[in-house]
Amino acid sequence: MSDVTPAPFPTGTILGYPRIGANRELKKALESFWKGATTEADLEATAAELRTVTRDRLAGLGLGATTSAIPSNFSFYDHMLDAAVTFGAIPSRFADLRANDGTVDLAAYSTIARGVGDKAPLEMTKWFDSNYHYLVPEIGPETVFALSSARWVDEFLEAKAAGFVTRPVITGPLTFLYLAKASDEAKAGFAPISRLDDLLPIYAELLAAFKAAGAEWVQIDEPILVADTDTDRTEVLANAARVYQWLGEQTARPQLLVAAPMGSLGDALPVLAATPVEAIGIDLVRGAVPVGVHLTGKVIAAGVVDGHNIWRTDLDAALATLKAVEALGATVAVSTSTSLFHVPHTLKGEDHLGAELISWLAFADEKVAEIVALATAYTEGEAAAADALAAARTALASRKAHPGTNRADVRDALAAVTPADLERSAYADRVAAQEARFHLPELATTTIGSFPQTPEIRKARAAWAKGELSDADYETAMKAEIASVVKLQEDLGLDVLVHGEAERNDMVQYFAELLDGFDVTVNGWVQSYGSRCTRPSILWGDVARPLPMTVRWAQYAQSLSDKPVKGMLTGPVTILAWSFVRDDQPLGVTANQVALALRQEIADLEAAGIGIIQVDEPALRELLPLRNADKAAYLGWSVNSFKLATSGAKDDTQVHTHLCYSEFGEIIDAIDGLDADVTSIEAARSRMEVLPAIKAHGYERQIGPGVWDIHSPRVPSTEEITELLTLAKDSVSGQQLWVNPDCGLKTRGYAETIESLEHLIAATKAVR
Repeated sequence: MSDVTPAPFPTGTILGYPRIGANRELKKALESFWKGATTEADLEATAAELRTVTRDRLAGLGLGATTSAIPSNFSFYDHMLDAAVTFGAIPSRFADLRANDGTVDLAAYSTIARGVGDKAPLEMTKWFDSNYHYLVPEIGPETVFALSSARWVDEFLEAKAAGFVTRPVITGPLTFLYLAKASDEAKAGFAPISRLDDLLPIYAELLAAFKAAGAEWVQIDEPILVADTDTDRTEVLANAARVYQWLGEQTARPQLLVAAPMGSLGDALPVLAATPVEAIGIDLVRGAVPVGVHLTGKVIAAGVVDGHNIWRTDLDAALATLKAVEALGATVAVSTSTSLFHVPHTLKGEDHLGAELISWLAFADEKVAEIVALATAYTEGEAAAADALAAARTALASRKAHPGTNRADVRDALAAVTPADLERSAYADRVAAQEARFHLPELATTTIGSFPQTPEIRKARAAWAKGELSDADYETAMKAEIASVVKLQEDLGLDVLVHGEAERNDMVQYFAELLDGFDVTVNGWVQSYGSRCTRPSILWGDVARPLPMTVRWAQYAQSLSDKPVKGMLTGPVTILAWSFVRDDQPLGVTANQVALALRQEIADLEAAGIGIIQVDEPALRELLPLRNADKAAYLGWSVNSFKLATSGAKDDTQVHTHLCYSEFGEIIDAIDGLDADVTSIEAARSRMEVLPAIKAHGYERQIGPGVWDIHSPRVPSTEEITELLTLAKDSVSGQQLWVNPDCGLKTRGYAETIESLEHLIAATKAVR
């Protein structure tokens, strides 16, 4: 007989909250700990204080302190890493980091995430179609699953001692195993999901521990259910039915909310509804109200407030959606569509944006207020939330009427684009013209763009932004840094140079500050991975380029060297993906507006004598829809926006692009379709696993698979890079192959950068 204790689900909740702290307290504490400046106890104390502040904040905003409305979703680095550590799935190369009881301390946890010496960290890739990076668990036949960490339960007990009954959030077994990769020890063809039956008892043990601690609800996140994978969908659904039937039948457990954010649950909804789980979270921002599904007896956490983007919710439309879900027989709770860790903490302190733009926006705290208002209106009647509903209507009308959201000059320019504007000359003609112009050697060496951003650079930029440094003095400081970077590259022996991007705070924000239709925040930080945070810009209106953006810096750098210096631009898809982009028109329209601005910039760079221009698209794979049926349309407009930006280039202008941290095999046709002369890609952590697909495709243009993983502080040896280059030459001819790091060097220090590039050059010479 089950001892599951019924407790009502909260009328309003969120699926998660930002983890880094409103002032990036966790980032600072982590990096101080990694440097050895503070102790593990110091880091634990900062984390505990952050959790306290979060609980108090959410309760103060109206989420019930004792109703399981407040999720417990803290992580020191990454939730997938947390799951791996909790379930004992530590790669064998890190086995010596375990204590006798199987646990790992925060130093070991960090080492698994970041690597050390010749031990590579866990591979990193994008979390579904977001800009968050997760660490990929490594599972093999040898993996011994065991409940190896009590941290999740301890954090629940910490909250309980403070007077809160929170809702623990854990990664689901399907998502954990389907996103994992086979360990080094596994034989070819091994699938981590084959270990599902071995893992499930550990989940049952964990749920029993939560029950014993007093948890009333536990949230199990299964976003894998909204995505098409390489695995047959029938198998995924069968596993979902089996997992949640089995977990639901456990006698010692809290009530279960199975949340499926990031898209439409679709055919998985009736599967979950047929199991004993008490509640299901569905994304009703990216997904629609289900049709023909009977949900009687289930709680539906209806995700009507967008956890992915920062626009104010249409509360009237959300209420209508809630009522439509209720008509399916469900008990309805108001929820966010995803965890709010995808958005910044709060709009407070962003007064520079202006009252009108601020009225259109909702960051995490403002979204919690929307949840509370919707729950009040839904349960008590609209009159009980009349002020909130009226404010939302006013803001939406203001946004729609603003002249910057519908500029005739931008619309006319886009309407004038013809199919011919998307095509360059044949690659054979271009490569001949480029070879005649540049005379580059086989295995040409370069970097991706940025060089380390030193404290001096950051201080100069901050002083200039505050008006404490004149324009002339700022330009002098930046030119001095550019000259230093150019000389360093020449001394190292690189073939194609970059200017280092000293003047750029961020590869998207820099352009956002120079283009019409954007605004930027002061403190709108979101977690990208680990301690790395980004500050996405706000793309709110039609996009236009008032003036050249990069020409003077590129031209100055080129004047310092006889070697070619790349002009550096961020591509239209990446500018969209790494901004909070307007949601009131198709993404393809917005991408083409950005592309026209970049097309103008490329023409000006060519006129200034820049012959190699890189248009980065690291987010191309990131926005790929999760369902196969939607992918072709996305790839069509995303590829065309890149071509619109670059197809005006002359034959002897070499166009580069860069893509990073994604699975590329499924979009190889799109990569080919970009028609870039040179494409650099992330490949070091995966040990060139993308290249066989490129070889099989018959890819004819040039490619630079990264040989140095810059997301880890470790310095790759000459031998390691030589081995990677040798692997690369098994799939790509030397004439096609470039040598470069995985990504830009902005986050690295100069000592490790110089040593790593020395090894890169030495390895290149050896392989040549």
